[in-house]
Amino acid sequence: MKSVPIWPGDVDPDVLPDELLRADRPYLLRGAFAHWPVVQAARRSDRAVADHMMGFYRGMQIGLFQILPEARGRAFYADESLSSFNFTRHVATLDQVLMGLLGLATAADGPTLYVGSTTVEAVLPGFLDVNRLDLGEREALVSLWLGNRSRIAAHYDLPDNLAIVAAGRRRFTLFPPEQIGNLYMGPLDPTPAGQPVSLVDFLAPDFERFPRFARALEAAEQAELEPGDAVFIPSMWFHHVEGLEPINLLINAWWRQTPAHVDSPLNTLHLALMTLRDLPKRERQIWQHHFQHFIFGADASTWEHIPAEARGLLGPIDETLSRRARAQLLSNLKR
Repeated sequence: MKSVPIWPGDVDPDVLPDELLRADRPYLLRGAFAHWPVVQAARRSDRAVADHMMGFYRGMQIGLFQILPEARGRAFYADESLSSFNFTRHVATLDQVLMGLLGLATAADGPTLYVGSTTVEAVLPGFLDVNRLDLGEREALVSLWLGNRSRIAAHYDLPDNLAIVAAGRRRFTLFPPEQIGNLYMGPLDPTPAGQPVSLVDFLAPDFERFPRFARALEAAEQAELEPGDAVFIPSMWFHHVEGLEPINLLINAWWRQTPAHVDSPLNTLHLALMTLRDLPKRERQIWQHHFQHFIFGADASTWEHIPAEARGLLGPIDETLSRRARAQLLSNLKR
């Protein structure tokens, strides 16, 4: 397994390179955020991290996952039916979560506590004024991920992702999008956290059941991050994430390179499964040609013979046209 390459240029954390934030492969940024006050607190103690966070907290309740010890931190399905999960969901205050993590720090086989994808500014107003993250003109969603030792199954995210370890250690194992066939993805619904996940247990892979996973590992890249380190993960790259310490705090930013009116392609995939997959083979081949013509191989020659005012969805799509097309699609789907 290869290591995630370190970004080859200089990194000013106050002005991150645009080339990095548009890259089509992952990069590791060693120590780029070591100056953050929360990272400095993490280097002192877990208690100092908790105190730093509580200095911004105003009492908002947050979602909490609890995973039984026998799962060894793996947030996953409860059984082979893939119809339920091995964790329970709770609502708690941040101080309750932090006290629980500090109390479990020396436990040999305690449960896993995990707070995922929680908007930083909502829970810790002012935190980002002190621990600054400048992504230029990008409108990013900045979230926190907090917990003890955990394992999050390999999955993809539609947005680009900059993940910064603020406390603890995290191990990222990354796979390029074309490895989807070797990762043995689970169902589209239900999923543990919104996206389909790999069914392979990375701690004990069953190569008899999942033989192609060996090929995925050949293409994998891995990085272990300490406080102040960050990793850039491009859109649709699969990532398996492990929290390795009694308290692990991750701050991540998500953003898309497309306008806000561009819908998720996952919606298209769902609709294609409903309308295309089970067609007779010849009809599927015909529609494959249509998608190649209108989508994947499209260029100016695809529509230049049509007057500009008559191109509709074949021309430039703005928010107004997108709304109109979405309304028409919803009307078509009502049967």
